[in-house]
Amino acid sequence: MSINTSSKIFSSQTKFMLGLGAFLYVIFITIAWIMTLYTLNFYYLSYQSRHNLRHEKQRNLQSEISKENFLPLVTIQLPLYNEKYVAARLIDAVCQIDYPKEKLEIQVLDDSDDDTMELIRTIVDDYKLQGFDINHIHRINRSGYKASALKAGMKRAKGEFVAIFDADFVPPPSFLKKSLIHFANPKLGLVQCRWGHINEGYSGLTEAQAVSLDLHFLIEQKAKSLTHLFMNFNGTAGIWRALCINDAGGWHTSTLVEDLDLSYRAQMKGWKCLFLEDIVVEAELPVQINAAKRQQFRWAKGSMQVAMKLLIDVGLQKKLPLDTKIQAFIQLTRHIVHPLFLTQFLIFPILVALHYKLYSVSLAPVIGVLIYILMGPCTYLYMIRKIWKDKWKEKARQYLYLMIFAAGISVNNTVAVFDSLIDNKNEFLRTPKFGIVKNDEDWKDKSYVLPFTKTTLLEIFFGLYGCIAIFISIFSGNPVFVPIIAIQTIGFIYIAYLSIVHSSIHTKPSTRKKDVQTKRINDASTTSRVSKAHVQTTDRLNTTASAKTMIRRACDKNNGGKKLGTTYYRVTLAGILGFIIFGASMAYYGYQNTIYPLDKAAGYLSRAESSQTAGGLIDYIKHVKQFVPKEGNPVWSFTTPKTDFRLIQNDLDAMLARAISISSLQPNSAAYNTGLIDLHASIKIIETNLEEATPYLYASFTNILLSAIWIAVIFFIFAAMKKGRAKFKEYDTT
Repeated sequence: MSINTSSKIFSSQTKFMLGLGAFLYVIFITIAWIMTLYTLNFYYLSYQSRHNLRHEKQRNLQSEISKENFLPLVTIQLPLYNEKYVAARLIDAVCQIDYPKEKLEIQVLDDSDDDTMELIRTIVDDYKLQGFDINHIHRINRSGYKASALKAGMKRAKGEFVAIFDADFVPPPSFLKKSLIHFANPKLGLVQCRWGHINEGYSGLTEAQAVSLDLHFLIEQKAKSLTHLFMNFNGTAGIWRALCINDAGGWHTSTLVEDLDLSYRAQMKGWKCLFLEDIVVEAELPVQINAAKRQQFRWAKGSMQVAMKLLIDVGLQKKLPLDTKIQAFIQLTRHIVHPLFLTQFLIFPILVALHYKLYSVSLAPVIGVLIYILMGPCTYLYMIRKIWKDKWKEKARQYLYLMIFAAGISVNNTVAVFDSLIDNKNEFLRTPKFGIVKNDEDWKDKSYVLPFTKTTLLEIFFGLYGCIAIFISIFSGNPVFVPIIAIQTIGFIYIAYLSIVHSSIHTKPSTRKKDVQTKRINDASTTSRVSKAHVQTTDRLNTTASAKTMIRRACDKNNGGKKLGTTYYRVTLAGILGFIIFGASMAYYGYQNTIYPLDKAAGYLSRAESSQTAGGLIDYIKHVKQFVPKEGNPVWSFTTPKTDFRLIQNDLDAMLARAISISSLQPNSAAYNTGLIDLHASIKIIETNLEEATPYLYASFTNILLSAIWIAVIFFIFAAMKKGRAKFKEYDTT
């Protein structure tokens, strides 16, 4: 066989591999550039938030020249739905706001269908007796969810300004007086205040959410408030000018984020929005991962819905500056990075397994990792140090939790993005709150605890896939990428683990005495603000006939159901974790016995290519024959002779015989050297054949069948858990 003939055969055999690798590589690089552009936008907003002193001085001057006796009629709206653990805390805090009673109207917009309704009615009646203009507006039909509740409240609202607080917020007494002075500007339609966190240190989960929200407010919201960029209302802890709401078309129910929708429509009408970082409204962060995932899902899906609804209109607005339009596009579509991130995560190990040449310079991987670190974590840590100064180390530690949380939550948010594109249903699934403030408080036996969803199965899949990707990176000679893949894999496993551990599989107990009592807030300043309300609420609930009835009912039937439910929960959880570990072990065993031997064979072939003696070739070829299967073809559809192991073994036998015959020739002779060159070309062809066969081993018929069985069992366990919860619910109601 001549060298030219060998080269032609080698070229034809590598066309498919090069084509697939090139196709995936183009997708990989395109996604990298798109995600880089979204990352660069963070730099832009960071710069704007730190270098707009002129606008900030004008804003402060405007508040100073405003009227000190500016006390307009204000309506406070409190949209609630099944919030028995925090409703009293919210209403008490609102009624302690420092503002004239005759200038204040409070609307409790209650859509509850549990004992929260009776609790709220008792509290509202009490405050009415104290002279407050407070109304309990209860809707039997919850259609339109929060947006419709706010719209219904607007029809009755008396105030010139409308403040909105969600159930988990605790506004400070000075909220109205400090916020309203900024409305001296007649073009100002919205004032958004910063969120605080009363349970920030409860767990790593709450710390990750806290630093994420802090960066959103102190960088993104601040930058947009100080410029002409569109800023969004965060749904709570803000004040609207009633005229602005009506002028923008009121509250719409067509998306899951009615706050983002209204704020964009208002700014398209010419209204201005202002963010006040010095007014902090404390709020309770979700302590259960399934609640946090539900919140993230709603934000991601809702943002994409608003993008499809308003982006064209924003683009056609001639009066809007170009950078405003660009920023609007980025903000509304930024959740697209989640499916892009997962696509990259899936493609990378395939490229490595294909031995595709990802870089042409030996230092390229190291440079790529350094750029990733500099553009990501280093920049965030720099901004954290600039914002928090002496206290930056604590936030930097929280940012490490955020990195893991952000990677793991990408599966949940990817599902939300696709759901926004294919599903028109807008069911507003609220984020449960449990009144958790202190670190030693527990929520697992309370009502509203959410079970994990089918998304958890995808998170498990990506976690296992990440483990495989780590092995591929190590054994393919690319260990420099392992730390990045490991962080992402840990994120998937962490979120999946918490989703299962935090799930409600046991029976949900009825309202207990400790359930209905409002918890004291750990922070000293906040405690003084609501301690009085806490005592009043506790006394009121403990003397209410309905509360006593609920306590007795809980004591009578909770003991038997709880023990049975807890046992069922533990057994099921142990089964799921055991099966996951079993699946991971099988995956490792399969890699060790099917794919790793081919990697070893490819390694010996690579050494044979550089061997300069016939004896060395003979030894390497013998090793290769040991690791290549004797027969079979990993390509189970549209098979070709190139990946037939029996034919490859025959070729290896012929090469071995050829090498033995060459070894009898005089070294360095023309025939000897020609024989070596010819063998090197043939070895290269065999090496290419094995590289082409390796990816198909991952997707072999056996692996697909076992994976399908593994996933089916997981779904079966999930269905059994769902059926078990139904039985416990039936027991609880009877």
